[in-house]
Amino acid sequence: MNQPSAARPQGRRRTCIMHVDMDAFFVSVELRTRPELRGKPVIVGFPGERSVVLSGSYEARAFGVKSAMPMAVAMRMCPQAVVIEPRHKLYYEVSGQLMAIFESITGLVEPLSVDEAFLDVTGALRRLGPPRGIGELIRRRVAAELGITASVGIAETKFVAKIASTRCKPDGLLLIGPDETVPYLHSLPVGALWGVGAKTGEVLAKMGIRTVADVAATPVSSLKKVLGATGEHVHQLAWGIDPRPVTPVRLEKSIGAEETFATDTDDEARLRRELLRLSHRTAARLRSSGMVARTVALKLRFADFSTVTRSRTVHTPVDSAQLIYAVALQLLESLGTRAMAVRLVGVRAEQLEEAARTSLQLSIDRRDENWRAAEQALDEVTRRFGSKSVLPARLMEPENRPGDGTQRPA
Repeated sequence: MNQPSAARPQGRRRTCIMHVDMDAFFVSVELRTRPELRGKPVIVGFPGERSVVLSGSYEARAFGVKSAMPMAVAMRMCPQAVVIEPRHKLYYEVSGQLMAIFESITGLVEPLSVDEAFLDVTGALRRLGPPRGIGELIRRRVAAELGITASVGIAETKFVAKIASTRCKPDGLLLIGPDETVPYLHSLPVGALWGVGAKTGEVLAKMGIRTVADVAATPVSSLKKVLGATGEHVHQLAWGIDPRPVTPVRLEKSIGAEETFATDTDDEARLRRELLRLSHRTAARLRSSGMVARTVALKLRFADFSTVTRSRTVHTPVDSAQLIYAVALQLLESLGTRAMAVRLVGVRAEQLEEAARTSLQLSIDRRDENWRAAEQALDEVTRRFGSKSVLPARLMEPENRPGDGTQRPA
């Protein structure tokens, strides 16, 4: 097999890229305060039948439990699992601490989600030592400072680094050197390639292509006939070619929260209470992220799974739940009479800006600033005593107990 010339660039400085991924992140964060559950099957998610699994411990995964699986299915597979309701604000706080560790290593950090990121540490090698040493340094700091474990994959490209971190989970480190890259890739099944899911795998299997080595040996023209333009990309990956740089990520484009009701509802009061709850969750995340929003969006999914969204841009950027709720309520009312019951409701803050760089013009109504001050005080109470210490009076009604549906992180 002839390796494509693009895989052997001349005079290019070798890069060192890491993919750092936390192990069962939500569960790991929860076990810091519940060490008695270590070694047991644990699921983070709401216990309602229509909820989904947000995270499962490796002990739960051994029973077939997976993220995004319906909670009812997960509990049938692993009835002895301990279910912990999620605390998204806490997870985002820990995520911020995690990213701060990464950024102390290198300025080239590209977060992929709250618990994983690519790091280009090429420029840090002279200061911090060889790649493996930097990887172990990151793992030690994550364990010592955050009390959770991380898996680290190290390679010349993002694609191979991601494969390495996946293959060394949990709590491991795998370095795939430049000379080892192609032999290592060619030992893997074809499904290891980005873009090769179950359906693509079936198409390739009909051609007798079952391993990455098979893809590498297949002419690009043949792959293009069955995969289209993706054929060339898949062929390059089979040779370890992935020129994409680590790009420090832009600000979050939006922050929000959703709730799926246990039973579809047409109760107007219940919808309004849920909008208020979601507005508080969204506003708390905005403030903890140091962001404000210029647009508020409402999402409704009906009993037949049809979905509508409405949004409105505000004159002054907001991070207050009451202000977000006021706009969301206007959007709800603008929809008029609904033809069927509601299955899911969501609130989202969009067009985000850093609060520190935004002038928050006060409205004529002093109550707006009073709400903001009150909610900031609530943030401090929540931080010290937990998310259920203080709630708005309208959210204290028994029938509005959260957790009977699916609250999804944005």
